Amino acid sequence: MGKRTKKRLAVARFWYEGNAFCPAPCTMADFERREWRKGGDALAAAAGTATELGEVAEFARAHPDWEVVALRCASALPGGPIDDAVHRAFTEEVLAGLAADEDGWDAVYLSLHGAAITDLRQTPDLDFVRAVRALLPDVPLGASFDLHANLAPELGGLLDCASGYKTYPHIDMREAASRVLDMLLRTQAGTLSPRVLVAKPDLLLSSFNMRTDAGPMRELQDLAAVQCGEGVVEVSVFGGFPYADTVDTGASVLVVADMTRDAAGARAQAVAETMKAAMRRLEPAFAVTLPTPQQGLAQAVEAARAGGLVAVTDPGDNPLSGGVCDTPALFRALLDASIDLPCVFASFADPEAVQRALEAGLGGDCELELGGRVSRDFGAPVRAAFRVERYTDGEFSNTGPMETGVRTSCGRTALLSLRDMPNVQVIVTELVAPANDPGFFTLHGVDLDQVRLLCVKAKNHFRAAFLPLCAAIIDVDAPGPAALDLRLLPFRHARRTH
Repeated sequence: MGKRTKKRLAVARFWYEGNAFCPAPCTMADFERREWRKGGDALAAAAGTATELGEVAEFARAHPDWEVVALRCASALPGGPIDDAVHRAFTEEVLAGLAADEDGWDAVYLSLHGAAITDLRQTPDLDFVRAVRALLPDVPLGASFDLHANLAPELGGLLDCASGYKTYPHIDMREAASRVLDMLLRTQAGTLSPRVLVAKPDLLLSSFNMRTDAGPMRELQDLAAVQCGEGVVEVSVFGGFPYADTVDTGASVLVVADMTRDAAGARAQAVAETMKAAMRRLEPAFAVTLPTPQQGLAQAVEAARAGGLVAVTDPGDNPLSGGVCDTPALFRALLDASIDLPCVFASFADPEAVQRALEAGLGGDCELELGGRVSRDFGAPVRAAFRVERYTDGEFSNTGPMETGVRTSCGRTALLSLRDMPNVQVIVTELVAPANDPGFFTLHGVDLDQVRLLCVKAKNHFRAAFLPLCAAIIDVDAPGPAALDLRLLPFRHARRTH
């Protein structure tokens, strides 16, 4: 090892949330479209964004005495199981990078989601952490996780420090990374002697009612916040991601204690038991009932006639829960309702429909079948005649509070209007893309001030930017790969509690 003048931090990232019921598998192309970077390119792309790597870039700027090395950093939109070869390639590349550096490492930070699955393995995140720890048994190792991570208790023995998002919608990605980086700094400096405990209450919770502005998850976050002290330096609550369907799927709590003040781990264990008991007590509050698409649209029309923008969300096909923008139930209900208000439907991912629209030309007409393209398990396609209003290249940057500044690609897109109901506009995209950010609608020339009804395939993340813009948001229960009623899904591995 050569003489070094700086301490050295290695960074790697694998952010993916897998839905076992999603009909579209995840491939290398999905990562290459969203994030497959390393080195200076990874930090430059993330600089200034409200993400974990955005915080890493700021850490590098604020700590000139540290050399920050970004190894492979990867993320893709949630979807079906990943091609296992992709995760193996990621792991092998990161391990090779860690092993090849003769100057050694003073700390390692991993930015993980915690709910990845592959077509061959249920626990790729855990497998990755195991491999890093086996290679570097004595280097301080920290990780951040999504609030919907499915954590294995074994992680407690592998990580030196960890933290998770504390907001849903997730607007604190940077803060989660900051907490882990701070703990790594203190550990490396010898002022913190951390130990991680992961405990599970054996609960499979619906992720719909996990918003942290109110409700049971808000209560759990408030309780976690007051547990710190007396040797406990961090408490993170994880609702889990039920649609991953793995042996570790479900809620958990993560506690980091300073062994200089909690040598036996008694305080950490007591905090974990307190949090598990609270989760079990609050379990019924996570189960909610939503209106059908027909009922929700009727409520929305009544609210919209009073003025303002009213949104109807379809969480069952939410792209950030593994939806593929393909289920037809809400769109069919919209057409059947013959609504006369200015309305936008966002969106269907259908490359063929986009191509047909491009061929029709601006102002041209085309007949399309929308929905039910990837799978008819959730309903048959809806046929209608459309007029082409606009094309786009599908590129925009997020302007809302979640992942602010992140560049998003939808592939080529088209804005269509129904020929028989021109007040209803429909956005179609080549790629699956969430419509959670105002930038998505600006891209398509949609003036939300002129829209009264916004139907969108989304769940809670939509509220981060749109709650201040909407007079009301009405969520509906429609069939889809991320359906509200977990009893309707063919679980094979996860323990179902309701």
